[in-house]
Amino acid sequence: MAATVAGDLSKYRGFQFGTDLPTITKQVGASVSQAKVIHSRPALIQELEWRPQSFGPSTQKESVNDVVFSFYNGELYRIEANYDRYEIEGLTSEDIVEAVSAIYGLAAKVTPPAAAAEDHYGDKEEVVGRWQDPQYCFDLIRSSHGPSFRLVGVLKRLQAPAQAAILEATRLDTEEAPQRDAARQASEQEAVRAKLEKSRLVNKPGFRP
Repeated sequence: MAATVAGDLSKYRGFQFGTDLPTITKQVGASVSQAKVIHSRPALIQELEWRPQSFGPSTQKESVNDVVFSFYNGELYRIEANYDRYEIEGLTSEDIVEAVSAIYGLAAKVTPPAAAAEDHYGDKEEVVGRWQDPQYCFDLIRSSHGPSFRLVGVLKRLQAPAQAAILEATRLDTEEAPQRDAARQASEQEAVRAKLEKSRLVNKPGFRP
């Protein structure tokens, strides 16, 4: 793939890669408590969702439905902007690539389209545009469902560690699932027993056969 002649890829709409969670939450008018903990070990993976429309009515058309900020040990390493399919209805891949290129510079040629992923429902995706430099990368991804588009940016130095941490966390969760289920069942049984005992203490003195 040819190298991209890029603009400033270090940020998206003023959100700087590598920024900490409190700063991002302040920028979007949220609180740190609104961030979801996806995994807590072996590294802390958090996500914060932002809907640009939540800022209220505006004369400017908003094409983005929501943005998901992902954090690795508190640092912003991934930004995913999902476009509102109704606001971009009729636009082609070339139209969106052209608009993104106006911000990030000339897109790399992706020929043939690079496969991105396939979700749980079998929906196929492909990368139709890429902007990158040694530190950052943005992919424009088209989904066969809709069709819909999303722009995904990553901080390269944290992408691999974050992905490795997510895989390890998933492995640990799967491995420990039986133990967690057993503990949950034991806790539920104890709660039922305690409730029955409390009811017994209340009802026994007044019981009339």
